[in-house]
Amino acid sequence: MSDPVWDLLVIGAGPAGATAARLAAAGGARVLLVDAARFPRYKTCGGGLLGTSLRMLPPEALAVVERRVDHVTFAFRGGPARGVRSSQPFLAMVDRERFDQALVDAAVAAGAEFRDHLRVRALEQHADAAVVRTDAGELRASVVVGADGASGITARHVGVRIARADLGLEVELEDRGDEWARRIHLDWGRDAGTYGWVFPKDGHLTVGVIERKGRGEQTRAYLDRFIAGLGLEDRSVLRSSGHLTRWREPGSPVRRDRVLVVGDAAGLLEPWSREGISYALRSGALAGEAVLRGLASGIAALSSYEDAIARELEPEQRAGATMLRVFERWPVLIHLALSRVGLGATGFVRICRGSLDLPRVLSHRSVGIAARVLGGRE
Repeated sequence: MSDPVWDLLVIGAGPAGATAARLAAAGGARVLLVDAARFPRYKTCGGGLLGTSLRMLPPEALAVVERRVDHVTFAFRGGPARGVRSSQPFLAMVDRERFDQALVDAAVAAGAEFRDHLRVRALEQHADAAVVRTDAGELRASVVVGADGASGITARHVGVRIARADLGLEVELEDRGDEWARRIHLDWGRDAGTYGWVFPKDGHLTVGVIERKGRGEQTRAYLDRFIAGLGLEDRSVLRSSGHLTRWREPGSPVRRDRVLVVGDAAGLLEPWSREGISYALRSGALAGEAVLRGLASGIAALSSYEDAIARELEPEQRAGATMLRVFERWPVLIHLALSRVGLGATGFVRICRGSLDLPRVLSHRSVGIAARVLGGRE
């Protein structure tokens, strides 16, 4: 390639990378967005968008929302389902293939250049630029944003430290009616920290489970039991896939000189629910803003990204880790709190809407004390 030096090279075109590319390009930066896959591409994901995420989306991405959910049911180890119905939708559902493509389209519309099916092989930093070696040649950029996932090259380059990894398995099943049209279902599993979900989409249901990494056969059996317990075992399987979810240790680096990592590459997700799209969008936006500051004021200004992650996202991750410890030790208490119409169920809906977050929940003195006692030490 005979490319000049780009202001910003973004590696990975998921929600985090596309958002960083869009905001930096809209601010006047010369941006190249690359991805190893051929777009549009399938992505394993429940596809639930919180209100926090919806408020950050460009029109192109809002246009691909498939369902609006106003009903949630909870079950404990396959038992009776109890739930709450809201007067207004509190969760939006998207198909990640269409959603991610829409975010890329928005980045291109803002002025970024996009190249798919381009695999990055190596990353080096020099005094004046970062050098990225790809299957098609060498690229140079003033700043690199790594959004290439949990096992990507940029996470290793930056030195992201991971606290824990879980395995999620999903199937897409045919949808035969409107029983699930506006409802999601969560079932707390037998083993510590596990749960299953059903999310409705247009024409299919996304059904999945999550468990600690390293128990592949057990997790597959868990998914089969979950599907059978819901009476869905006779549905045609449209797709089957799996993915690892990883979250960072508190204080883990998210930057190394002129390379920033965002989303899954940075280990940014909420440990209890393992929700990651909102973290991808927010970290991508924070990175895009920091890149513009760095280009205007010097590379040292990229440290504003580290400060923003520590200030805005790390407290939520710490709160999520606290809630996960409580859930692992006392799952029935979590179920009872959420499945009764009251503060727990109302809080769940408000968190989904984006009008409440876990740090605020735990800031209530009695709730915070109970969580620390029930969850034990980190």
